[in-house]
This record gives sequence, C-alpha cells and structure tokens, in this order.
Amino acid sequence: MKNVLGLRCIDCGKQVPAVAGTYTCPSCGKTGGIMDVEYDYKVINQLTSREQLAQSKDYSIFRYMPFLPIEPNSARPHLRVGWSPLYKPQGLGKSLGMSNLYVKDDGQNPTASLKDRASIIAVIKAVEEKAPTVAASSTGNAASSLAGSAAAMGIKSVIFVPSRAPQGKVAQLLIFGATVISVQGSYEDTFRLSAEAIERFGWYNRNAAINPYLVEGKKTVALEIAEQLNWEVPDWVILSVGDGCTIAGVWKGFKDLYNAGWIDRLPKIAGVQSTGCCPLVDAFVENRPWRPKEENTIADSIAVGVPRNPDKALNAVRESGGTMVGVSDEEILAAMRELGRTSGIFGEPAGVTGTAGLKVLVEKGVIGADEKVVSIVTGNGLKDVQNAIKAVGEPIKVEPSLKELLVKLEGKV
Repeated sequence: MKNVLGLRCIDCGKQVPAVAGTYTCPSCGKTGGIMDVEYDYKVINQLTSREQLAQSKDYSIFRYMPFLPIEPNSARPHLRVGWSPLYKPQGLGKSLGMSNLYVKDDGQNPTASLKDRASIIAVIKAVEEKAPTVAASSTGNAASSLAGSAAAMGIKSVIFVPSRAPQGKVAQLLIFGATVISVQGSYEDTFRLSAEAIERFGWYNRNAAINPYLVEGKKTVALEIAEQLNWEVPDWVILSVGDGCTIAGVWKGFKDLYNAGWIDRLPKIAGVQSTGCCPLVDAFVENRPWRPKEENTIADSIAVGVPRNPDKALNAVRESGGTMVGVSDEEILAAMRELGRTSGIFGEPAGVTGTAGLKVLVEKGVIGADEKVVSIVTGNGLKDVQNAIKAVGEPIKVEPSLKELLVKLEGKV
C-alpha cells in the first residue's frame, strides 16, 4: 500500500508499520492504544484528483481507492457500498426552519446502514490476511453488514449480539448465513465475550473500535458529502453516536481531504446520543472523562454504555469546534415521524437521532437557520418496524363499508 505510511497510536503517538496482525499499539497494550491510519498525501495526489473523480463511473466507496488502506488488486465483494444519495428535502428544511439543509441517506446501502462501509473493508482485509472467518460484536447494524459482506466475499462470519437486538437485524444475520451468538446480557457483556472468542479462535476482528481499518471505510461518507456538494464544505455535519467510530470516521474523512489539499476548510461536527445512554454527551457537556452508563434507549444501534472508541469521538467534536447533545426517546420517535412525513426518508431510531439533535440545536440557536448542514441518517427504518409503529401508531381499521369509512375518515383527510 504505497499510499499508507503506517499506523499511529492516538494515545502515545507511537508509529508502527501497517502490517498484518497489528491493530492496536504494541506499547500501550490492552489498556488503550487505538490506532489511526496515516497516509502519504503526495502519493494520493499522484494517483487521483478531483478532476479524475468527476470522470469515474465507479459509484461506490472504491472511487476513493487512493484514500483507502487496501491493496489496489485485492479481491472485493460485488456489493455496491457507498455513494448513497444526498438530498435537499425542502419540507424538512421548512419544518425545522432551515434554508440550507441536506440529508445523507445511508440507509440505502446493501444491508441498509452506514456500517456497510466498514464491513466491506473488513472482509477485504480478512482475505488479504488469509483469514477464513471474520467476527464481531454488535448491537445490530455492524453485525448484519458484516454478515452480508462476508457472504458476498465467500467467507464465514461469527456474530455476537446482545439479546435485545431487533428481530429484523437478527433475521438479516441468519439469512446471510452467519453463525449468530445471542448473548444474554448487555452490549458490554457481548463485546467482552466476542473479544475472548476472537483471541481464542484466531478469527479476523471486525470490531471497529479495535481495528483501525474499519474507520477508514466509514470516513468515505465524508468524502462523498464533499464531492456531492461540489467540494463546498458544509458548516455542520450532524449524526448519531454509539461506540464513537462513525463520528470519528466522518472527521477523519474531512481531515484527509483537507490534508490532501482537496478542500480549504473543515466542518463542525455535532454528535447526538439518546439521554437513555449518553456517556459521551455527558463527558463533553461536563468537560470530564467519560463514565459508563446504562443502555436504556429504543435506539439500539447506539445503545453503548461502554463506548470502545470514546477518545476518537470526543476528539472529533472538540477539534472541529462542534458540539454534542442528548435527546429523549420521545424526541427520536418524533424525528422518525417528521423525517418521513416531510422528506419520504424512513430512518430507524438510531438513524434519525442526529435529526432529532439537529432540531434541538437549531431551536437553541447553536446551529444557525441559514448555515449549510448535512444530517446523516445512518440506518433504514425497516430494521426496527416495532419502534416505527410506536412512532406513528396503528392504521385506521374499518369493515368493508363505505359508510363506516366515511365516519372513520372524518377530519383526517
């Protein structure tokens, strides 16, 4: 990988070569040592340019190959991951009192979530390292995305999910042929067991907080946003936060573009969590180290009481001059309704948490009504139909009678 200089520890700053089997800092050990992939931007600019991208017919994350830590000739799945639509929904903008609002709908990826961006990198790296099996723990979306990418790549997957994982996501796992382990405990219990099993069996580790290459897949959402906006950087990018890997990836993507000279400024990053599980929001707002919290929210994909990538997440917000905010489950359900009603976009609870937070930040005046804002919807609502019904209620039920229909419809249409 001529474009990759190596890995750098975000804790101690140690730099090491990007070689197979190295994911965390050898100096920091198991107590920390999360790594970042570092690039040679001169090489990247020799390999590609904004002008060349404009001619590319590859509408997937692989249009940005020089920005990715994979071998150019490595085998990769046939799935089309990335290049999700960036909309400017006038109805949602009017509803929120915003004139320049965009929505990036990453629920359009193959398994209906942003996590596909990370998982497709995971299976490619697994094959590069000749690993026949990939494994991960997940609250749902990372699990289904890994299972789908592994199936497309022709390798085995072992997935650990907490018992509360929605049935829609578990169904995806089983359809994709994964070995699914439902852990009767919290996400922390699930993560711990998966880590022990991965070490015991030697499986390739897809856990994004441990494996630095996974954030590189997630960062492609930022590369797409920049290109889709004709390289005019938004003032704010807002999204939900769980483990912290996705928001870290968004910030990494914009920084890579800035360091390569492709954009002339950086956006502010806003992270949103449910108040039922908001260890990183609390740490940011109170300006203190994060502390574990209970996982008590309908937004299962971000219900992470012990985040595994807190430093990268908090650094992204602080370095960008951004902010973090908590929203209630009721506000999340309201955001599901509002996003669907005004824009035709169906997001799951965790997927629309960023939109719920945006409403709060606009009302507080933190984000201006005329600022250019991109809200990332990270997952599709069909993954959690039970909470979608909770958000909107049941349909109108009538007997096959026009007279009864007229009575039931009175005042409704």
